[in-house]
Amino acid sequence: MRIDGLSALVTGGASGLGLATAKHLLERGAFVTLVDLPTSDGEAVAKDLGARARFAPADVTAEEEISAAIALAQEPGPLRALVHCAGRGGDRTRILDKEHRPGALESFEQVIRVNLVGTYNVLRLAAAAMSHNEVVDGDRGACVLTASVAAFDGQIGQTSYTASKAAVHGLTLVAARDLASWQIRVNTIAPGTFDTPMLARLRDDIRDGLAASVPHPKRLGLPADYAHLAVSLLENSYLNGETVRLDGAIRMAPR
Repeated sequence: MRIDGLSALVTGGASGLGLATAKHLLERGAFVTLVDLPTSDGEAVAKDLGARARFAPADVTAEEEISAAIALAQEPGPLRALVHCAGRGGDRTRILDKEHRPGALESFEQVIRVNLVGTYNVLRLAAAAMSHNEVVDGDRGACVLTASVAAFDGQIGQTSYTASKAAVHGLTLVAARDLASWQIRVNTIAPGTFDTPMLARLRDDIRDGLAASVPHPKRLGLPADYAHLAVSLLENSYLNGETVRLDGAIRMAPR
């Protein structure tokens, strides 16, 4: 898939992995619509990124809001690329606490709703738009989703987060097979410990410890590392149905 001149939708685009991906796409000549919550800095961020960037305020679980974002993204041309970065962290809730009480079901449901239902909502609506495109270089469109190494190495207290990200990994191959008849590819990135706003809240010594636990290179992942892989997945027409761990070979301990 040729990046120059295409229209792309990037969720979670106001910060972190999404913002880095939007910047990389813009550098390659794409038109990019950033999707993020109305409370985000998305409007200012898009303005700073230049004329080929625009902002669509939306909750990824809201059908009408995502549909409006897709309509905006298609103004410069047909939507051909989706990079879905939006999501939330886990609730760090144990299945049972020290008093034998079970974890709150509502908290579990909230994480699943944002990370899994939100992913499916964005994917299905973007694919519907892409299905009307002409085939160019073998594709009508390509989608990149975001899981986590927690999908494979979930830690204690990550039940909801791990379940949501494992589900994203699980749907990747099914979605790729399902959408193959429409010439739409689907791949997923499973990031390890990345230097994102979520980790920025941690103490420096904890961040240093996380970086030291990575076999090589011994550092936190950078949003630019994610962006580079996301664009590669969009470009490579033979990559389909794959979840790629982007983690410096880390394997998370139980806690």
